[in-house]
Amino acid sequence: MRGELTRRAGGYVQADVDAWLAHALAAHLEHYRDPAALEAAASLLTSSILAHVALLAELARLVPGVGIDQLAFAAGLATTEPEAAGALAVFLARARS
Repeated sequence: MRGELTRRAGGYVQADVDAWLAHALAAHLEHYRDPAALEAAASLLTSSILAHVALLAELARLVPGVGIDQLAFAAGLATTEPEAAGALAVFLARARS
């Protein structure tokens, strides 16, 4: 995933890609306890990145051990329809609980 984001980023450097991933994962997995810090992290990312992370996380929970290469379709969904991808992630989370 990291390599693919770096390739697609073009002018961005690896540190930018790493920061995007770190903030996305931290925001989604709620590593930031302070609501203001969580909001600040989430504000650094586009809705498609946040939707992609949420969808990947839910799909990985649905099928433990799935390879990231098997979930390539999630990026397309999140890029073209971030709201729908986010809604699907929420739906899957509710179905799981």
